[in-house]
Amino acid sequence: MRVKVGVAVVAALALTAAGLGACGGDDGKEPVGLAQVASTLGPGEGVLNLLTLPGVTETGQVDPRVDWVTPFQERTGCEVGLKVVKTPAEMADLMRDPDRRYDGVAAPPEVAGQLIAENQVVPVNTDLVDGYKKLEPRLRGLLKKDDKQYGVPYTWGVNLLMYDTRAVPPPDSWAALFDPAQARRYSGKLEMRDSPLAIAEAALYLKGKRRKLKIHDPYSLTRKQLAAAGRVLAEQRPHVGDYWERPADAVSAFAGGRAVLGQAGPYQVDVLNRASRPVQGAVPSEGMTGWMDSWMIGARVQHPNCMYQWLQWTASPDVQQQVAEWTGVAPANPQACSGDRLKPGFCAAYHVGDRDYIDKVMFAHAPTRACGGKSDENDCTDYAEWTKTWIESTKT
Repeated sequence: MRVKVGVAVVAALALTAAGLGACGGDDGKEPVGLAQVASTLGPGEGVLNLLTLPGVTETGQVDPRVDWVTPFQERTGCEVGLKVVKTPAEMADLMRDPDRRYDGVAAPPEVAGQLIAENQVVPVNTDLVDGYKKLEPRLRGLLKKDDKQYGVPYTWGVNLLMYDTRAVPPPDSWAALFDPAQARRYSGKLEMRDSPLAIAEAALYLKGKRRKLKIHDPYSLTRKQLAAAGRVLAEQRPHVGDYWERPADAVSAFAGGRAVLGQAGPYQVDVLNRASRPVQGAVPSEGMTGWMDSWMIGARVQHPNCMYQWLQWTASPDVQQQVAEWTGVAPANPQACSGDRLKPGFCAAYHVGDRDYIDKVMFAHAPTRACGGKSDENDCTDYAEWTKTWIESTKT
């Protein structure tokens, strides 16, 4: 597999000085060195600096067989410098730092939305990304703003109700986790994602339970709606055995019998099923939430040509196959399931290419105050308020 490069002989992104600090988009200011949108692509600069969360980009250090960085370097001459952070909050802080110049970032939804709003990333010229149109159409539309595309889909997944079939009847609603009477039945054996975005599932429960709250988008909540979701989580907390950060933690809890019901994804269901554990994943009647990670171009990009080559590389079917198998997520490129790449069982379990299924997913986006309200009473809450509510409801 070769990365295709355009015929232009000049670099695509001109860096322009724009003040002395990295400022948010609300005041109209731009970060230092804000890059313009690429129109052509030239030779690689020989270096590429990337920012990711653990496990998102592999160099063979964890497992020599798992490495999609070294082949990229060999084919393009772009030496990859990789900064791995532990949390989305740390990732967002580094992208805001005017003294840091990351060419690209593999952003989860809560980070992606913030970076777009604060002008810390620039639009992508998708005409320069070979294979872009092969990516799932629904995913491609998730990071558009003002008719501009701000990211290239990388991986995606959904949030399900996972249950031990020996202990729990098939659940059909988020009420199984959030209704106090139902949660009490399995007290101490509930598993919850440790993420402020998990508030959205509580909001979906309230959408059906308390219609007067008028919840429409579970990721766009007024202060009243967010407070109600916080109370649901606080009431649930005594019955939660663990709030998991790493997907493997949820697998261990169910495998060891410490959990019988909780939030999980196809990865945990698949791993436990292959180990002959009696678990299933259920789609709640209120709907399922989901997420997408995407590659984005930093506003202070120094090596734009190498970055565009990286976007092409990571969107290709062969790399998408490796990423999906290693991380246990769905590839954004359905062609990863073609030929002899991913096994049919994997693709079926993760619903790769199933557009009817994907169209039903409520994909996460960064909560923001700008949701169309005309008064303070109707304004939505932002991610900082969600984080505060999550901590107060589950940690204190």
